[in-house]
Amino acid sequence: MHKSLYITIIIALLCHAVCAQTQIGQRTLHFKDEKRNRPLITEVWYPTMDTLKKSDMAFSPFVRANSVRDGKLPTVKLPLIILSHGTGGSRLSLEWLADSLVKSGFIVAAVDHWGNTFDNKIGIEFAKPWERPQDISFVLTSLLNEHDFKAIIDPTKVGAAGFSFGGFTVIALAGGKFDFMTLRNYYKTVGHKELEIPEFPNVAKFLDDSTLLAGAKNYPPLQDKRIKAFFSISPALGPGFVSGKQVKDISGPVYIVGSQSDSIAPVKTNALHYHELIKGSQYYINPGKTGHYVMLQEAIDEVKKQAPIYFTDDSSVNRHQVHIKVDSLATNFFTKYLK
Repeated sequence: MHKSLYITIIIALLCHAVCAQTQIGQRTLHFKDEKRNRPLITEVWYPTMDTLKKSDMAFSPFVRANSVRDGKLPTVKLPLIILSHGTGGSRLSLEWLADSLVKSGFIVAAVDHWGNTFDNKIGIEFAKPWERPQDISFVLTSLLNEHDFKAIIDPTKVGAAGFSFGGFTVIALAGGKFDFMTLRNYYKTVGHKELEIPEFPNVAKFLDDSTLLAGAKNYPPLQDKRIKAFFSISPALGPGFVSGKQVKDISGPVYIVGSQSDSIAPVKTNALHYHELIKGSQYYINPGKTGHYVMLQEAIDEVKKQAPIYFTDDSSVNRHQVHIKVDSLATNFFTKYLK
C-alpha cells in the first residue's frame, strides 16, 4: 500500500473514532487580555468519551443538547472553530452550532466579548468594531498555550464563525478592512435605523465620543492568518465596506449566510453586499420571513413570552429547521477546508 494512502486511511479512522463519540464535553475558561484590560470568558465544547451525569442534565431556559461538564478531553488533535456572538449576546448564543460541529469532530470555542454581552452592557463597546477581532486572536493564542487544549488542537486547522456583529468580526479576521468614518456617516444619515438595535437602543449617541474617534484612527491590523476558513452569519457593518480594495487581502475561503427578512442587518447592505465584494465567497440566503434573531438559541415557551423579539419567529419560520440547514452548511464548509 502506498504510504500516502496508508496515512490517509489512518487519519480517516481516527476521525471516525472521534465522531463516533456521541457526548459533548464542555469547559469554561477565564482568560484576560491584560494589555487591553479585557476579561474574555471562553466556553469550549469538544468530543468526549465520558457519559452524562445527573448534574449535567440541569434545567435550561434554552433548548440545548446536554453536555458533560469538564468531561475527559479527546486523545487526538482536532480542528478548532472559534465563535463570535452577536452584539449584546453571549458565548452561549450559538451553542446549537457548536453542538453540531463537535458531533462532526471539531473543538469549538466561543468568547464573551467584554462590554458587549447581554449581562455586561457598556455602551461605547457596542460601537468599537476593532476590539472583537482582537478578542478572537487573543483567545486563539491563549488556547494554543493552555495546558490541556494545546495538546489536542491542531494549530494548522483553525476556522472562525460568527453571527451579526460576530459575522463582521469573522470578515475582519479574514482580512477585510472596514472604513469606520464611512460607517459612522452611514449610521448618522440614511442608515440610522440599522443602529437602532433593541440590545442597546441609544448606541448612536456614542458615535461622537472623542475616545471612540481616537480609537478608530489607531487600531492595529485585525487579520489573523492562523485562521484558515471563515463562516459569516447575517454579518453587520456592511456599509463600512465600499470598495473591493478593502477585501483584497482576503485569501481564505469565506461562506456568507443571510436571512431574507432581516431588519437588523438587511441583506442588501450586508450579507449580499459582502458576497458581491469578496471574490469567490459562497452565499446562501434563508428565504421568506426568516429574520435576524432566528440564529439565536431556541428558547422554552416562558422565555419566548418574556423576550419575543429575540426568540419568537414568524409563524411560517421553523427556527429548528433553520438551524439544521445552517449546521449543515457550516459543517460541510469547515470539513472541506479544515479536514
